Amino acid sequence: MDKRLLLIDTDPGVDDAMAIQFALGLPQFDVQALTTVFGNVAVELATTNALRLLHLAGRADIPVAQGAAHPLAGAFNGGAAFVHGDDGQGNTDYPPAPTQAVAQPAAELLAEVISRHPGQVTLVALGPLTNLAHALRLRPGLVHEVAEVVVMGGNAFCAGNATPAAEANVLSDPDAADVVLGADWPLTLFGLDVTQQVNMPGAVLDELARLTGPLSAYVGQMVPFYRRFCERMRQIDGIFVHDATPLAYLIAPELFRFVHHPVRVDTSPGIGRGKTWPAPSDPAQLQRPALRPWLGRPNVKIAVGVQGSAVVSRLREELLKSNL
Repeated sequence: MDKRLLLIDTDPGVDDAMAIQFALGLPQFDVQALTTVFGNVAVELATTNALRLLHLAGRADIPVAQGAAHPLAGAFNGGAAFVHGDDGQGNTDYPPAPTQAVAQPAAELLAEVISRHPGQVTLVALGPLTNLAHALRLRPGLVHEVAEVVVMGGNAFCAGNATPAAEANVLSDPDAADVVLGADWPLTLFGLDVTQQVNMPGAVLDELARLTGPLSAYVGQMVPFYRRFCERMRQIDGIFVHDATPLAYLIAPELFRFVHHPVRVDTSPGIGRGKTWPAPSDPAQLQRPALRPWLGRPNVKIAVGVQGSAVVSRLREELLKSNL
């Protein structure tokens, strides 16, 4: 079986941890590297968390490169301890892994891995898009070398979750998101339009929490903190599995429905900051003066529909099977 090569850019994060657990456990995937970025936590802690996840999975051979500590413009906003815990891992407070990140910055490693395997690497972005923007500036030709870019972020046709206007990953660095969504590479966007329809209920979480593999047991211990947040603030039973949703697409694309539009991101300092704005995909309409900011932008493949229960079933099945 030909494996899909993955490079995961991440800011772990409880749901990031579950996504990485899923990616490492599937025989269809070959994870080439993890790159870390500020977001749910400071980048140094994101790196510590990424190294621990790989160590517990017995995959310390996978390199981790530390990336951006702050947005392209402005400062790091302090993260989301109220969602993911002070350690970003549900306040599990596990010791760090005995391994270290490589010396190479994330943007350099990202560009190197993609260039080493032209047309074969799927870049999965689970946090703010700052590392991707830096990599594009470092090596613009990446747009022709990557197989696909899969982004968890944005809210094309629905309200945000960080503000009424914006989703958290994009709001963390709207300038980088506008660069990445405007690059001429094959990009698929999984925003709140679909990830908030993928609800892993409490009964499934309880089942997964009984897994005994080192990584599975660790994730099982961190999920309750995030679950309490989702149940209290989102009024759901269980959790939204935001970051694992785009990985589910890579093995079961038939569970999703898509539209294609050029997208701009609001980079203003106002109340709309971070909103992802699709425009009509018809080039003739983009000639209208009001739509000129979208003119010349490539179409983005935007997920707008999902069979949420089927995605949860597939995630559950694979996580139980792998029990890393």
